Amino acid sequence: MRVIFFVGLVALAASAPQQKPSDQVIAIIKQDFDQQVDGSYRYSYETENGIKAEETGTLKKASGPDAGDVIVAQGGFSYTAPDGTVINLNYIADDEGGFKPEGAHLPTPPPIPPAIQKALDYLATLPPSPPGRN
Repeated sequence: MRVIFFVGLVALAASAPQQKPSDQVIAIIKQDFDQQVDGSYRYSYETENGIKAEETGTLKKASGPDAGDVIVAQGGFSYTAPDGTVINLNYIADDEGGFKPEGAHLPTPPPIPPAIQKALDYLATLPPSPPGRN
């Protein structure tokens, strides 16, 4: 019984993905950070393996009933995916629209079929329903 268990354990260990722990240190070759007293900032960095990132942020009054200060940020980053594709992502983040990323690698919805678009266009021309009738 012990031999079968041991053989099973060895087989299980041999079938597990073989990954070496990553002990490689990736150096930061360029880095900049600027913080202002008004709350605005700018940072950027670049690593030796080609990762680049930058962001700017400003402090502004929120547009809500409990309006306080919020940070509006915009920036982007790029890196090379394991398949060799260069990934570029730009974004804006604010209190009105949240986080809005843009990049060619991000999925996009399929186009609306013409018949459905025609129906939507027609519905948009109709007057609003009276209150209480939906």
